[in-house]
Amino acid sequence: MSDSIGDSIRLNKYLSSAGFCSRRKADEWIAAGKVKVNGVPADMGMRVTDKDVVTVNGKVIRKESPFKLVAFYKPTGYACTSHRGDQSSIFLNFELDSDLKYIGRLDKDSEGLLLLTNDGDLCNEVSKARNQHEKEYVVTVNKPITDDFLEGMSQGVRIYNADKDSYVVTKPCKVYPQNDTTFTIILTQGLNRQIRRMCEHFGYRVKRLRRIRVMNITLDNMKSGEIRKVSEEEYAQLKCMIQDDKKSN
Repeated sequence: MSDSIGDSIRLNKYLSSAGFCSRRKADEWIAAGKVKVNGVPADMGMRVTDKDVVTVNGKVIRKESPFKLVAFYKPTGYACTSHRGDQSSIFLNFELDSDLKYIGRLDKDSEGLLLLTNDGDLCNEVSKARNQHEKEYVVTVNKPITDDFLEGMSQGVRIYNADKDSYVVTKPCKVYPQNDTTFTIILTQGLNRQIRRMCEHFGYRVKRLRRIRVMNITLDNMKSGEIRKVSEEEYAQLKCMIQDDKKSN
């Protein structure tokens, strides 16, 4: 069944299209009784139009903005956060619309490609760990790399996962040397400070970490701090990759 009938759409799709959250998260909010339509607690699966007043915990959610997907070259020293009290926030220092959400953060000391969108579903689909979407990085460390280091990184490394307060072995990944101290690594997961922790396990310290690709979208010749709209061709290919992953799962 389509999400849209005439001018009405499912409530969870409305919240997602407004960039508030994913449809799955919207269902959780609805089930918890935190979503109201025209002042009345919402029912699961109900439909709304742009004339309805939708609130979540009293905050009015409006589906006004057209779909947005941008690529941003995040410089080092800036934080992936929307917290207005953080003066290093990318949203305070660069011309990024406030309704955008980043897809897979980069830590403050890292740089490179950051995708941002106002579509909660897209953000959720690209970020899902089980979909194993590739992210590619170029990493420079503080001393010459060895074959043992490259092999150890590729096979999986036992690191501390702060999110779960436990240790985890990273998934096998692809690692290629570029020169004596620089290598390329392609991950299909995104644990907190994962590459830095992996390198530390072998006694290396990361001096520069730059993300150059997220799935099919690349940094190419973008300059630090540059923002560009993702092309229709890139977005179409991205959607195909997501659909293929759904079928395989």
